[in-house]
Amino acid sequence: MTTVYFVRHCKPDGKVIDERNRPLTDEGISDSYKVMEMLKDKKIDVFISSPYKRSFDSVKKAAEFYNKTIETDERLRERKAGKDSNNHEMFKKRWENLCFAEDDGESIDAVQKRNIEALNEILQKYADKNIVIGTHGTALSSIFNYYDSSFNGDSFMRIIDFMPYIVKMEFDGNVFLSKEELFHIKKEYKG
Repeated sequence: MTTVYFVRHCKPDGKVIDERNRPLTDEGISDSYKVMEMLKDKKIDVFISSPYKRSFDSVKKAAEFYNKTIETDERLRERKAGKDSNNHEMFKKRWENLCFAEDDGESIDAVQKRNIEALNEILQKYADKNIVIGTHGTALSSIFNYYDSSFNGDSFMRIIDFMPYIVKMEFDGNVFLSKEELFHIKKEYKG
């Protein structure tokens, strides 16, 4: 059995416009130590992250605890946001039609395809290991939806303020077995 601990990033500094290099707030940095505390008894073998700074830095303290390096995979990045995309109307539209994308944006379907492709390769490469994946809200939600089509826009809105958010998923090969929410801290989402 392979166990994956998905860690949605801690609170980022929304004032920084550059998506890729958006850092954690001081509060988010402090919360990354709580992520480490939650993971320190899980016997983690591998750390992988989105290349975005906020995801990488959210699992960095845990990786340091285990004396492990963090691999990055570009496919695990967050959804490319188009203009005026972070509002409830757009969230609803995207979840009602997973192929919908605003101008210059990326659909949930596209996010899901690249995340599942990456996850399947990770599951094959690190079979029977304990893995941490640093991720994002929409990216993680697209994975949930892939394995459980009842995960929808309402489900996404329930977790939108969870930063960090740790979910344990178990697999037999590439076959999904179970999902368990382990930990979250509620913060106000500011797109």
